[in-house]
Amino acid sequence: MDALSSRNQEASLLHLLRLVSQSLPVGGFAFSRGLEAAVAAGWVCDEGTARDWILGTLQTSIAQFDGALLWRMATALEAGDEDRFRSVNAWLAAGRESRELQREDKRLGEALLRLLVDLDVPAAKHNHGYELTYAAAFALASQHWHITPMWALRGLMWVYVEGQTTAAIRLVPLGHTAGQRILVESVAWVEDAVIRACSITDEDIGNLVPALAMASAWHETQYSRLFQS
Repeated sequence: MDALSSRNQEASLLHLLRLVSQSLPVGGFAFSRGLEAAVAAGWVCDEGTARDWILGTLQTSIAQFDGALLWRMATALEAGDEDRFRSVNAWLAAGRESRELQREDKRLGEALLRLLVDLDVPAAKHNHGYELTYAAAFALASQHWHITPMWALRGLMWVYVEGQTTAAIRLVPLGHTAGQRILVESVAWVEDAVIRACSITDEDIGNLVPALAMASAWHETQYSRLFQS
């Protein structure tokens, strides 16, 4: 690898760090993705159960659905296949198991797309007016800043794990050191999730977490909430 290619790769990874930052102004901090209801139900009550919930849903929901479809959208963009990109985006949008999850994804997608338009990303301007999922907007951002589909996948998985861990610190509540232990352990799980997401067949894509769907639906009418529904 020559010096210029190495510098370009390093720059793309810095852009990835920016995209996965909790300070990215898309409002991801406002949603718990069912975790708040799981805490209220007593399913998540300490570090161990928080770890199991976060890493379990990563493997059986995020990798198997969001991640698998992000991979397809990112590779479609690489190939210049706009029809495939929009078709997979529609697949992802149609697969949400509760109104809350659907609304969360819609709002995050709109916020990220709006940010990319404001940052003069041409592909975002081209897709302005389309209803993009968060993963679709993330794929557009990744392509613009030359982040490979594999690293984009790692980024999406990390956004989920860190967001859920941050929510668990507030909700359970957990100490920050406990949160860091979950994040440290999650590194190997994220790598496994990435491998699963980019190798799964179309026939096997889907959500396999009924408890997550129920918790998200219950959260819509939960009396006392810290997070949006």
